[in-house]
Amino acid sequence: MDFSGFIVQLLNGLAGASSLFMVAAGLSLIFGVTRIVNFAHGSFYMVGIYVAYSLVITLENSIGFWPAIVLAAVAVGVLGGLIEMVLLRRIYHAPELFQLLATFAVALVLRDAVLWYWGPEELLGPRAPGLEGAISIFGRLFPTYDLFLIVIGPVVLGLLWLLLTKTHWGTLVRAATQDRGMVSALGINQAWLFTAVFALGALLAAFGGALQLPREPANLEMDIQIIGAAFVIVVVGGMGSITGAYVAALLIAELKAVCVWLGVVEILGFSISFTKLTLVVEFLVMAVVLIIRPWGLFGKAQAARHNASDGEEPLRPASRRFKLGAAACVLLLLAMPAFTVQMPYITVLFIDLLVAVLFAVSLHFIMGPGGMHSFGHAAYFGLGAYAAALLVKSLGMPMELTFIVAPLVAGVGALVYGWFCVRLSGVYLAMLTLAVAQITWAICYQWDDFTGGSNGMTGVWPAAWLSNKTVYYYLTLVLVVGAALWLRRILFSPFGYAMRAGRDSFLRADAIGINVKRIHWYGFVIAGIAAGLAGTLFAFSKGSIAPETLHVNKSIDGLVMVLLGGMQTLVGPIVGAVSFTWLHDIVARNTDYWRAMLGGIILLLVLLFPQGIAGTLKLLCENLSARAKGRTGSGGAGQVHGREPADGREQAGAARPQAMDRVRIDRIQVKEAQP
Repeated sequence: MDFSGFIVQLLNGLAGASSLFMVAAGLSLIFGVTRIVNFAHGSFYMVGIYVAYSLVITLENSIGFWPAIVLAAVAVGVLGGLIEMVLLRRIYHAPELFQLLATFAVALVLRDAVLWYWGPEELLGPRAPGLEGAISIFGRLFPTYDLFLIVIGPVVLGLLWLLLTKTHWGTLVRAATQDRGMVSALGINQAWLFTAVFALGALLAAFGGALQLPREPANLEMDIQIIGAAFVIVVVGGMGSITGAYVAALLIAELKAVCVWLGVVEILGFSISFTKLTLVVEFLVMAVVLIIRPWGLFGKAQAARHNASDGEEPLRPASRRFKLGAAACVLLLLAMPAFTVQMPYITVLFIDLLVAVLFAVSLHFIMGPGGMHSFGHAAYFGLGAYAAALLVKSLGMPMELTFIVAPLVAGVGALVYGWFCVRLSGVYLAMLTLAVAQITWAICYQWDDFTGGSNGMTGVWPAAWLSNKTVYYYLTLVLVVGAALWLRRILFSPFGYAMRAGRDSFLRADAIGINVKRIHWYGFVIAGIAAGLAGTLFAFSKGSIAPETLHVNKSIDGLVMVLLGGMQTLVGPIVGAVSFTWLHDIVARNTDYWRAMLGGIILLLVLLFPQGIAGTLKLLCENLSARAKGRTGSGGAGQVHGREPADGREQAGAARPQAMDRVRIDRIQVKEAQP
């Protein structure tokens, strides 16, 4: 550790911050105006560097290197605008999280499109003309191109500031960020404003990616690598703040540079590898900032909302018909091994389906009735899996006992993490859950002596009496059905009513004496225990465990399951988990471009079923039932007591008893929720 190395690492951090800032600035603009959490934003960054590679190789001799870089960014910006017009414009009326599902599907499609056109190999672009060499700084060579990147960041920041503060279009963008309804009332065409902002955000991300062409090879992992960091920067800097995004990018990039410079340090006889902290330093920073200043460094505190949700219809006990259908499904699952004796893979697939169902149901417990958005639910799934493996292999605990202890370990993790998370709401809550999940992942990934590090743990097999997959399938079925019924029963208890009251109106629930934060905290713990049980079942079914069980990709899978099925119904996560897992298995086994096919299917489902699969089927059944009742009524549909209605008064009067019933139900729920 010398001074020259320290300076060089700081300069490296400044160079890396420029591209991070441009991606984060585009993401912040898109979210501020459209309210879309754009998971496809990292894909624009990746497509930008690939398009830049092709244009530079093809057109460098005709138009030059730098025009090709700019042209690549513009081309991707146009692509972003087309995606907004063709897809996203059709689902702006859908819930925000459902829009997130659409952007996730777009990311899958774009990734496989890049794989199909450019192939799986890394592509190394040429050096930037005039910036190929290096200069000496305190006796160390530093790339000239990196000095250019240090300068380009503030230049882009200045141009964005001029665009947003000194132009009429920028004024409209800032107004839409503050109050979209007022912008619409003034007669502004919001559709084209949204398209322009989305295209600009995609252009910025692509420009940041294209500028990396002389610095690193283009590869298919760039979208995942950049999107997490971009989300962190936006949240740390403050939603909608371009200056905040730049400052946050500088802060995180410089902290990573300092960690690299420190390397391995001896403190009180212990060796601490600061280099390993680079995997998680941005999430540590985000967690600290959100706990101290929940709206970010340059963000503005949001006024308290009287209603945290749109006031969903109260959950109702299952009807007799539904119970009979559920019992029939369970009987079919019990009989399934008898029909698949010659197909052992089916039993393995059904075990995976059941584990996915429990994971999705536990996530839905806090997202749907609880109203708490989580991007890091895989933390509790992974804690349960690792706890089961460590208890069996390191402590020699009987496998049967681990099914009790391991989920409780996950519950303890949820108890600790939830204490911090429930103090936030909305996207800030979601990002803090992502932060704690990634911190947990980094610990398991790097603690070689305890968790096996990146290699994970093997030999995590069930007891001898469960070595047969069919027997293990029946155990999984019993535990999953029992846990799902347990969660359902909680939702119809006074605790469940209190949790939903806090979701629908925090201020009203607090006014009648419900400690909403404590209720949400307990909800985190309950969901964590259920997810931990799913992780335990997963560990013993596979015989091994790896850090990927805690990774953000696992959390995204759970999120997709819940949204795909629909959050408005309790059966939604079950339908979503089965649909997603089955589609993933079928598509992945039949094509190399399974991500694109899966993304395309998800996009179709998003467009056709805006309430999720289960939610749409529920609405369809209700409409059919209403029509059937109308046909069997006296006088038929459109008549009231044998006469045509003169106006809408009779119809309104007929609907009034239903509305009053709903009011009575709500009052009962509030009374039961009171301590």
